[in-house]
Amino acid sequence: MLKVVGFITSIFLIITIFLRMPQESSGLSSFANKSDLLGSPSSAERSLNLLTTFGIFIYLAIALQLNFSR
Repeated sequence: MLKVVGFITSIFLIITIFLRMPQESSGLSSFANKSDLLGSPSSAERSLNLLTTFGIFIYLAIALQLNFSR
């Protein structure tokens, strides 16, 4: 069960990191800006920062728990 949550958390982190691409590149960030998917740029950046930080802490906690359980 913990491995599944860890896998989902890692996929979530990969997605949020791709959404945090620099504004100069023409990747997912230009799509997010054109479609107003994430709201205003400053609000979206703040939200993604919080989500990424939260996801990293969750991932580290799961990784430590799995490491100590062996």
